Amino acid sequence: MPRYKLTIEYDGGPFVGWQRQGFGASVQGALEAAVKAFSGEDVTVHGAGRTDAGVHAEGQVAHIDLARDWRADTVRDAINAHLRPAPVAVLAAEPVGAGFEARFSATKRHYRYRILNRRAPAVMSRGHVWRIPRPLDWQAMAEAAPRLLGRHDFTTFRAAECQAKSPVRTLEVLIVRRSGEEIVVETSARSFLHNQVRSIVGSLVLVGEGRWSADDLAAALAAADRTRCGPVAPPDGLSLVRVDYDGCGA
Repeated sequence: MPRYKLTIEYDGGPFVGWQRQGFGASVQGALEAAVKAFSGEDVTVHGAGRTDAGVHAEGQVAHIDLARDWRADTVRDAINAHLRPAPVAVLAAEPVGAGFEARFSATKRHYRYRILNRRAPAVMSRGHVWRIPRPLDWQAMAEAAPRLLGRHDFTTFRAAECQAKSPVRTLEVLIVRRSGEEIVVETSARSFLHNQVRSIVGSLVLVGEGRWSADDLAAALAAADRTRCGPVAPPDGLSLVRVDYDGCGA
């Protein structure tokens, strides 16, 4: 049975998240309906990451198994034809071996969070940024961020309903930079806990506001206590940028 790797982008705003929930529209459900419409097959679209409601993706990866051996460009174009008008697009489709698993074969996931730091409301970027009108010290945020790097118990930055067996994760990259009116947080790891990135961003904002120091951020991590977390950043500013496999970008 041929297996295809799909690279996908979507606007998470209209969806309850990546995963089918039994209520509301999901990205997974939209893709499965599109595959059914063109192939006549009921398939499960297996994603590399289960993004939450309102979270976007520029490079989500998934795989599907089809009974027929289709050309990869046909798979891409046919799914896209049946996705309209949903804000989801398959950027690329390629045949892969039966051993490829979008979720379990992934070696690294890359996320970006955008904060619009200005008084004026967001218009062009509305729904894709967290607008914070008060000044933020992005350099203080950048200097504090490395305190979270490495292998730690991230219970403090983990949603209470997170289903991961262990709160221990290795955060490989956490960069804060300024780009015009935006403060951008970029982070990478093999895997993340539920709400981990948004929890970290919300806590870094406390540093930017001067309410926390870098030591406070480190102490919150060391406490391994969810109640020590800062506010969870809204989903709007978060995007799954890329998923890597065997050291290669996907």
